[in-house]
Amino acid sequence: MPSAYLSKDGLRACLGLFGVLSFAGTILAQDLPNRPDRPWLTGAESTVSRQAEQSKREELALAQEKKYTLPELIDFAEAHSPETREAWQAARQRMAALHIAQSALYPALDVGFTALTNRNGVLLYDTFVIQQLGIGEVAVKMNYTLFDANGRVDQVAQQHNLLRAASFSFNDAHRQLLYSVMHAYYLLLDAKGQRIAAESNLTSAQAVSDATQARFDNGLATLPDLSEAKSTAAQANYELQLRIGNERKATGYLATLVTAPADTSFDVQSIDELTIPTTLSADGHELIEVALKERPDLLRQFSVIDAAKSGVREARSRYYPTVNFSGSLGELRAWGLQSAQPGAYATGRVYDAELTLNWNVFDGNRRRSQVREAEAAQKREEETLRGLRDRIESEVWQAFVDADTAFRQRDAASALLRASQDSYEQSLESYKYGVRNIVDVLTAQRQLAAARFEDVSSRVAVLDSLAQVSYRTGELLRTREVPKP
Repeated sequence: MPSAYLSKDGLRACLGLFGVLSFAGTILAQDLPNRPDRPWLTGAESTVSRQAEQSKREELALAQEKKYTLPELIDFAEAHSPETREAWQAARQRMAALHIAQSALYPALDVGFTALTNRNGVLLYDTFVIQQLGIGEVAVKMNYTLFDANGRVDQVAQQHNLLRAASFSFNDAHRQLLYSVMHAYYLLLDAKGQRIAAESNLTSAQAVSDATQARFDNGLATLPDLSEAKSTAAQANYELQLRIGNERKATGYLATLVTAPADTSFDVQSIDELTIPTTLSADGHELIEVALKERPDLLRQFSVIDAAKSGVREARSRYYPTVNFSGSLGELRAWGLQSAQPGAYATGRVYDAELTLNWNVFDGNRRRSQVREAEAAQKREEETLRGLRDRIESEVWQAFVDADTAFRQRDAASALLRASQDSYEQSLESYKYGVRNIVDVLTAQRQLAAARFEDVSSRVAVLDSLAQVSYRTGELLRTREVPKP
């Protein structure tokens, strides 16, 4: 008679299933915001926040009392940069993929032990007899593909080329890191030099203000002259505060590149401590030729194309038959017994060998589509190479022109600074003797302030443009040349 009640075991099973479904529903509900017009805040947020806090990596500590050079900061960045480590792990992943592809070239060997016992009825003529068996076997089994039209060889070649591409990507990550640190270093030098120039401008403006105050006290200057001089000093102080903020931001940016906290306070060499080069080592055409041989991203693209070619050959190999061999060799021990018969025991070496040929004669055009896909991938990478070559030539030429312009601007800025310094000093001296008016002095002071800023920017521009040339040509990886004190 059917029962209208569940048993205890059935009730437990139902409750367990209900608990699993409830838990799954809770997880799904937590993963989906319940309304579109409000931020998604749940209890799980605090858990994830704690995980993010605990996963914070150890950051580099920089000494505040030390003046760091560019090579030292580059070494710090290369030793701790997550970008280069990520590229390194990608290369290691490709190495493992190559080894996986190479393993298909070797036979597969399995060693196993089989133990079997059973007792069952067997029909013998017109009578069932009870049969009991006990079998134990240790065997070595081998499977090996003898022929596949070089499909495995092409897979190995493809992975080998992809490994080379990953290695070039690793080098390119270092190239980009080197330039990023150098560019950030020069930005900091520029900000530091601009701050020093702003301090000098404030000193000059304050000197004019003091001289005007003295003349005003002696009845030799008017109140508008004094107000104008004080306004210029206040403007110089405003610009100084702006330059101080820029220097702090540049310091934080460089600190993060070398994996130090952004709020780290440290010092670097000033622009006056570095030797500024005066000429380029090559012309634009020579630099382009160097880039087309040295750029790691270009070399990577050649490796990717070679990998695509191997992929095409591997896809075409699927049109051909494959020949496989399989076999086993083992030691067998067996015992058997049938009812009303004496038992039997046997032992000995057993083996089997099989040679098979498989040829897929029709697959609904699957292989043809795979070949076309591989050929299209190869053509795409070749077109990418063409575009990359054009872009590299353009980048190198632009960097060369910028560097050449920076050298000429540096000469002009030096001449401008000398002329502005002389004009300011002469105007101030003449003003003290009543020969020149306050407008002449303030004009000369503003020109000197602008010349100081331009002098710093022009010197840094030379260094940064040379780094840009080395970066665009790929020579930065080989020379790692940086200005020496």
